[in-house]
This record gives sequence, structure tokens and C-alpha cells, in this order.
Amino acid sequence: MSTFRQEDVEDHYEMGEELGSGQFAIVRKCRQKGTGKEYAAKFIKKRRLSSSRRGVSREEIEREVNILREIRHPNIITLHDIFENKTDVVLILELVSGGELFDFLAEKESLTEDEATQFLKQILDGVHYLHSKRIAHFDLKPENIMLLDKNVPNPRIKLIDFGIAHKIEAGNEFKNIFGTPEFVAPEIVNYEPLGLEADMWSIGVITYILLSGASPFLGETKQETLTNISAVNYDFDEEYFSNTSELAKDFIRRLLVKDPKRRMTIAQSLEHSWIKVSGEVGELPGLPALAFSLGSGGSSAFKACGCDNPQWLGRVPRGVSLGGGGWVLGVRCPAPDRPGGILG
Repeated sequence: MSTFRQEDVEDHYEMGEELGSGQFAIVRKCRQKGTGKEYAAKFIKKRRLSSSRRGVSREEIEREVNILREIRHPNIITLHDIFENKTDVVLILELVSGGELFDFLAEKESLTEDEATQFLKQILDGVHYLHSKRIAHFDLKPENIMLLDKNVPNPRIKLIDFGIAHKIEAGNEFKNIFGTPEFVAPEIVNYEPLGLEADMWSIGVITYILLSGASPFLGETKQETLTNISAVNYDFDEEYFSNTSELAKDFIRRLLVKDPKRRMTIAQSLEHSWIKVSGEVGELPGLPALAFSLGSGGSSAFKACGCDNPQWLGRVPRGVSLGGGGWVLGVRCPAPDRPGGILG
């Protein structure tokens, strides 16, 4: 059993604003007393009784901590310290203050495939490091791809949230149904043995969204989304991919493969021509008009109308909004000279 510092975290750190929260965790900015260095404090609510469904089990907390203790990579969040009290385990983590990658891209007026691959290379480098240690993240999605600092010429990607990450041991079959439906692999949907390959599927979905602003499998309901994933029901709709390079689409095709053993590995993805050869293609179609936002079921994209403050309306079906190629977020334009309703 892992041992953590049985001390009051506030004896060592001054707590500041809340940065985010989940079902059983709250993250706050904190400042180390003495050094003045800023970190993020993740308060994980402990499960009091093994029969309870409230809080996180000791086994789950220790698994996350042991993985974080093992990893040190420029593109992965770093664990600094650990405290424990009667109700919480507190992880002191590197402060990642640049926000989500997709939010950063929303502020750009345009995006080239070259720029997209520069960010994707960093994601792949981080995942390559994890997979070299037989660690599967199992929850790769836009919300968990952050920037250390967005106000620098070449922002650094940071992969975060190892709450459901697992070490894949040879000879030990592992099955589970978890993750965010929009990004999970078919083997998770079908309750089949899981491995590092599940992360590669998620990278395929993320790349599809990055290049198009559309989500390849998202349905009107959770069940429809899972059915689409199991059937690998997606396409490259011309509305979103008419000017996307064939190399980029080939990269996605090699990841969105139902059979995990036929799916491109992390090493193969880094050797793919689209990743190795950049700077030879133009701006991606439509991205000057795309902005990224969080919906209730995860990150997707919405098509903005060009005004300063389009209002998020929520996910809408392709038949109502942009037509074909998955689902997007609709926006309502508040400008008085534009008609109300969903924009396309």
C-alpha cells in the first residue's frame, strides 16, 4: 500500500481559486509557502466504505498515484507531492495554465495542417512515452489535452487526468467499460480485452475533430454513439474534408480500425508520412470559421457566424445544422441584423 504525507496540506501550501471539479475531485490553484511557486492541488474524495458508491476507492487512487510517480515527460503533467487527511487525498501537480488546446485553436483565425501536425506530434510523443512503459491512458479527449502556457511562440502540450489509466501487464487480461463515449474504442464498447490500442483509436477521433470540427461517431443519444463506434460508422464528408490532404485522411483511417491488432501503433503513427512531412499543405477548410467549446458530453466544434459573441446552443444533428459528417455544436447569433436560430 502506498503511503502519503499525513499532514495538513495547508501547512505547506496556500490554497487559491478553484480551477475545475469532477464527480469526486476538485482542483485548486495553490502556492507553496517558502518558495512562492504555484501548483495545482487535486483534492480526491476518498470512499469511506467498500460498499459505498460515493468517493474514489483506495485502489483507484493508488493506481493513479503510482502511474504519476513513474512518468516524467515534457508533454505529460508532473506530480510534485501527495498529502492525505481523513476525507481526501491531495495531489500537488504541475500547474498547467494555458487552457485546453481546442480553446486555444478557437482563438486563431486560421489553422494549417502543418500547425495541426505540430500539436499532434506533441500528443503522439507523450503517448509514445506512456506506451513505452505499458501505460494506457484510456481517456484521451480534448479536455485532457492542455497547454502549459498559451502565451509563448510554440505552446507545449500537456496530457492530464490519469484517473482511469492502467498499466497493461502481459498475460493479465483486462476488461472494463469506461471513458467518454465519444472517444472510446470499439473494444471498450463491446467489453473485450483492452490494451494500448484503445488510446490510438482515441487519437484518431481527436485528429478527425481537429481537422474538421465535426465528431465522427457522436449520435443523438449515448447508445447511438456507441452503436456508431462499434460499427465504425463514419465518413469524410466533403463539407468538412474537401481540401484536407489524402495523407491526413489516411492517418485517420489507419487509426479508426475496429480490430485493435490492425490499428496503427504509436510508433507507426510517428513514422506516418503525414506526421513526418509537414509544411507542404495549405490552410484547412473552414477552420477560420470554426471555434471549439465544451458540450455536456465532451468537446466538439461549433460553426461560428463571424460575430464577436456567438452563443452556444448545444449539439444539433447534421440534418438540422451543417449537413453530414457527424455532429457539431450549434450557435445562436445574438446580432440584431441576423435571423435567430441555428446557423449553418
